[in-house]
Order: sequence, then structure tokens, then C-alpha cells
Amino acid sequence: MQLRGIFIFTKFSVNKQTLMTKIFLSIFLFLSFLGYSQENLPLIPIPKQIEFVNEFFELDKSTVILSQDSNSFEALFLKETIKLKTGLDLPIKSTYTKGNSIQLSIQIPDTIGFDREKYELSISKKGVQLLSFSNQGLFYGIQTFLQFIPFQKSDKVKTQGVSISDSPKFKWRGMHLDVSRHFFSIDFIKKYIDYIAMYKMNTFHWHLTDDQGWRIEIKKYPKLTEIGAWRDGSMVGHYNEQRFDTLRYSGFYTQEEIKEVVKYAQQRHVTIVPEIEMPGHALAALASYPEFSCTGGPFEVAKGWGVFEDVFCPKDETFVFLENILSEVIDLFPSKYIHIGGDESPKVRWKNCAHCQSLIKKEGLKDEHELQSYFIQRIEKFVNTKGRKIMGWDEILEGGLAPNAAVMSWRGTEGGIAAAKQKHFVVMSPGSHCYFDHYQGDPKNEPLAFGGYTPIEKVYAFNPIPNELSIEEAVYILGAQANVWTEYIETSNHVEYMIMPRMAALSEVVWGTANASDYKNFENRLIDHLDFYEKMGINYSKAIYEVTTAVSSGKNGVEFILKAVNPSGIRFTTDGSQPTNKAMIYTSPISITKSCTIKAAYFENEKQKSNSIEQTFNINKSSGKKITLEHQPHENYGIGGSFTLVDGMKGNPSKFGRDWLGFSGKDVVATIDLNKIETISKIKLNVLKSKGSWIYYPKEIEFLHSEDGNRYTSIKKFSEVEIENLKGNIEGIFKNTQAKYIKIIAKNLGVIPDGNPGAGSKAWLFIDEISVE
Repeated sequence: MQLRGIFIFTKFSVNKQTLMTKIFLSIFLFLSFLGYSQENLPLIPIPKQIEFVNEFFELDKSTVILSQDSNSFEALFLKETIKLKTGLDLPIKSTYTKGNSIQLSIQIPDTIGFDREKYELSISKKGVQLLSFSNQGLFYGIQTFLQFIPFQKSDKVKTQGVSISDSPKFKWRGMHLDVSRHFFSIDFIKKYIDYIAMYKMNTFHWHLTDDQGWRIEIKKYPKLTEIGAWRDGSMVGHYNEQRFDTLRYSGFYTQEEIKEVVKYAQQRHVTIVPEIEMPGHALAALASYPEFSCTGGPFEVAKGWGVFEDVFCPKDETFVFLENILSEVIDLFPSKYIHIGGDESPKVRWKNCAHCQSLIKKEGLKDEHELQSYFIQRIEKFVNTKGRKIMGWDEILEGGLAPNAAVMSWRGTEGGIAAAKQKHFVVMSPGSHCYFDHYQGDPKNEPLAFGGYTPIEKVYAFNPIPNELSIEEAVYILGAQANVWTEYIETSNHVEYMIMPRMAALSEVVWGTANASDYKNFENRLIDHLDFYEKMGINYSKAIYEVTTAVSSGKNGVEFILKAVNPSGIRFTTDGSQPTNKAMIYTSPISITKSCTIKAAYFENEKQKSNSIEQTFNINKSSGKKITLEHQPHENYGIGGSFTLVDGMKGNPSKFGRDWLGFSGKDVVATIDLNKIETISKIKLNVLKSKGSWIYYPKEIEFLHSEDGNRYTSIKKFSEVEIENLKGNIEGIFKNTQAKYIKIIAKNLGVIPDGNPGAGSKAWLFIDEISVE
């Protein structure tokens, strides 16, 4: 339906004094631009429909903001943002006047099912007209209009004439933040909400409880914050290092603070969805109230990261405990959905618990997975009685999905596909594209992160609706969100670094206007936004300026490909020395025929704009050769595909990003074609172990060779004990052997045994460079 007809001024009102004291935190967050062309408006997310008008609107001291309610949040927000950016202090009037004006208007819809997020924006020499069915739509239109206004003090500002009709494709456009592993202040939570609102996103998923800390005051159970909000140290460095400090760490939000944040978000048309983890990730709660466990404790709030075996026991008194907690949570948060976690819940305690085993028999359940389904369904029935619905991570599919539950698909898109086919609503949040705790630039130049490699371009290429879904099934995809887990993110500055500017890319994806085939257009618009980040002191990642790399198989072996915003600005060396503006100019892929170290950087106007990147190549007989895999790596850890294993680049064990391939529950069976019969005497490769991330050594590795590709002979085998003793650095030395084909078989551990992190789930197998000498 088109928004046409008589303008009716907005009637939304709030207390003016309260707004004037609270509004300014988010004012500075609206984007500013110093210049643009009709072909490349610096708008993010780009609107659905734009028509250019060959004229300009002139914003000056005579301009008036027209709104029937001069105290409305939207009108005050617009006024103060314009003042901040230009210095112009525009009056707000509630009576229509002719002349230079910005008119905020709401049209009464002629249907019940109207789109509250739709707006129309008209900019012409006569003035600015913003029309919507709701204050939410007006707010989004204001965001778009403010992106036309430069961040520079001026008495007169010209803005391009346009006619915009815009609305989002997806209902759920979200950002998540984990405040359990590391705690963040109320002021930063408000700023985070401002970032969400800035890009027309509408959902803040607040991860409030986990093993490492309980962060929400529950008045009926004060120990949850007296005990559960405190831990006696934290893991430092990478998980593999198993190092801890001894500093007391704490933090929680009072209910009054939460009410304040909820109101703040509502003004900005952001819904907060709280997450209270169950049945797993419960150590902070069990440290406070051990009687709701299977063993009775005692427990301590977790200092390390990972997954722990102690979970809520499905006793009647446990459900009373959780229902009382949820009652207080529901009173604080008016969201339609309450997120109850449901992920990474080991079954070890339930298997050894007499009550749990008795309950399985009593309820006619098949196993502990169905017991988890029973647990979730019982919680769902309670939440439904409160007029709300539950959402959980995709593990809640296991054992049977609760009747009214929505699924957040994080382990890939498979869980979301399965839920949608069962006619359940889904939010897509796969680690492959939406985990902003993953590296966004070359891991060698980035602060320590969980792993993975998710650059801006990959985020922008995400499609929340999988091809496997029919048109009818696709309607169950609510949208998508990015997740920010904070094991390795200690400060608010670091959070900003991890989300900016990837959040801008996701905003255009969930608005529904991203065009992955024209990423360069988005990149150009994004660069204009970075200038705003600089002005406002936002600690954003500059990975977009960095030289990014790729490898491919060339005629002479490995070819090293360099990319940057402007490839002609790349300078590089091949002797390991630092590149300067006098170094070689990159013009085409670099052929790597011998071992060397390449360094490169991006330059603009003879000045280095990016960090230097460094890549060492160790060339051997397998480098650049054809390689095939019987099973493909998981999409989260499969960048570069099979060629990653023969590209001459060795992965960093503490940064399992793009130089490693990860296989979930699958064996690695790799075959390398050496092109001709070679004499070989050594094969090397590396595998990882990081139990907290469910990464385990393979239970066996075997090297085989063949001259014809059909008949293979085993050269060397390594047992699980030998792999452990070698710490994953596998080197097989043998007498000279003739071979044209090399086969590597690494047998996945399979299902993780009880007593280990991730017990009962598929083990990950990580492998990097296969070297043949």
C-alpha cells in the first residue's frame, strides 16, 4: 500500500525534560557524509526505492521542524542531531506554517495489517516531507534523512533532492551481546542500542546468564547476584594455554537499571530479547543454588571458557525455581520472545542421575535428548501462560521441538531449515556469517579472537533464506542477527572494534537491499561511514583498508592474490622486508615458486593506510598440486576449500581462522596428485586440540601412497596416543618411496566421550598444511 493523502502530524509524546537529559547519548551516532553523487548515495542500508530529483533542499536557520507534538521523541531527536552536526538550532512547531520546513507526518492506515516500519521521504527545494503509518517508520525515515546531512558546522546545508519509498524485508534485524563472560556498563549497553538503531535494526538479544556469571537481579533469589555474579579469576590468553588470573570479577544489572535500558530501547524502537540459559550453561546459578543440580554440588562460578557438565536437574523444584525467575524477567521485558538458551547442554549428569533416569521411564522418553525436549516443553508451557513465546538455539530441535518455539540457528543453516519445514519461526545466525567474535581481518594482525574468519564481504554476502526452502517455507524466516560472544572481548572498545563496520553490512542484509554481486558499491558507501566513525571516536576495525589475500593454483604452483580498496595502492616485497611507498606495485597474482616471505601494505597519497600483512610460504612437492577431499569442511571453517591444505601456508595454532580446515564429526580423507612420479621420504601435517571448543585430535592418522591412483600402500600410521605425544605436529619419515598420489586419512574422534567438553556432540577435527618432501 502506498502512503498517500493528507498529512496528519505525529501524536506520539513523552516527557520533554526526561528526553532532553537522555536523548543525547545516541544523537551523535547518526551518520555524516562530506559529499556524494547521485550514482552512489552514502546510505546504509540502501533504501528499496530511490528516485532522484534535480534540485536541492537548503537547510538553514529559517528551517522549521513541523510536528503536532513538539515533545515527541522523534522530533526532539531530529532537532538535536541536526544541531550537533551543523550547529543549526531549529525550532519545533506544532502548527502548520508555509516556508522552509521538515514535516513529520503520520497517516492513518486503512487496513489492520499495515507496515509500521514503512516510510516515505521526499526532499525537494520546497522542503522535506516524512510520512509513515507510525512513529517507528518516522524514526527510520529520520535516520535516512540525517545521512544526507554532512557533519560540519554551517549556516546553510544543501541536501540532494530525492523521493524514497522504503521498508525492511525482515522482521528480525538483530544484534546479540554476551555480558556474562565479560560485563559491560549500562552506559555502554545504551550506546550498543544506539548502534542498533543507527542502522535501522530493531532487536537487541541480551545474553544475561551463563556459566561465567549471572548478570540480572532476581529479587526472589538474591544469591544469584550475591554469589553468581562473582568469579575468582578469568581465563587469559587462548584457551589452549589454560592460563588464569586470580582477580575477582563481577557485575550485574539491577532491575531498575534494566527498566531504564528497556525504556531507552523502546524510544529507539528496539526490542530487547533477554536470554536466561537452561538447562546448560548454568554453573553461575548452581553455584548460588546447588540444590537444583543433579549432584548437589558444591560448585563455583566458572573461570574458564567452554562447556561444563553440571546443568539444571529436571526436578519439580527446579522448574519452580526457573518459573519464578522467568516471571520476574517477563515483568521486566515486554518482548514477544523470551530466549531460554537450550544449547550445549551435556547429558553426562542426567545419564548418572537416578531421578533423571526415573523421569525418562515415567514419561516414556527414549533418551536424554528427549529429556531435554521434555525440559524445554515444560518451560514453554509456563512462558505461554504469561502470553509470551520461547526461542532457543537450534539444539532445542533435538528430541523434538516444543510446539510454539522459535529457533535461532547458529550451527549453520541446517537447524533453521529443519525448523522452517516444521512451520516454526526461525532467526538465522550461523557462525559462518554472523559470529562477530570471529576474526574480520588477517588473524596475524588482529587481536586474539575465538577463531574463524568472517570479513565484511562475507557478512554482506549472507542470505538469511536458504535455497532449500520453498516460498511457503521461507515465510518462517523472521530474519537474522549477529552474535558477539565475549570470551576474548574484555572492554567496550573491543566490542566496538568487533562489530564495526561489519554491523553496517549485516544491516543492509536484513533490510533486504544487499546486492552481493555489487559489493564494491556497498564498500564505497561504507568508506564514507568510516569518516563518521573517526569523528565520533568509535573504535572500528580498519580491516577494510587492509590488504586481503587469497591463494589459487597456477601454472607454476601457488599464486598469491592481493586485494585492497584500490589494488593499485598495494606495495609489496618478497624478501621479508617492510614495504614502503617505493616497493613493488601489485599488478597481478604473485607466482610462488620457492619458499619466501611476502609483506604488503595499502598506500594512499604515498602514505601507508593499512597494517602490513605478512605471509610465509614453505614450498614443497605438494604445494599447488591438485587435491581432493572425500568430505568437505564445515562452512564455518572452510575458506579456501581443499587447496588450503597445499597452499604452502602453515596455520597458527592459537588463531584457527582461514588457514585451517575444520570438520564436524567427519573424517579427513585427502588425496594429492603430484602430477608425476616423485621420490618422497617425509610427510608432515598439523592437527589441533582445543577441548573447550570441542576440537579434538583424530583417533588415527594414516599416510598412503600410490603410483596409479587405484592401489594404495600404507606408509605410516599414528595412533591416538602418538598424536597426543607429538602434540599434533605430525611428521612421518620413511625410506625413499616412489609415488604420484598421496592419501591422508585422519579419523575423526566421532562423538565426544562423557567427561569431556561437548560430551555427546560431534567432535571437530582441524587440520592444516600437508607437506610432502
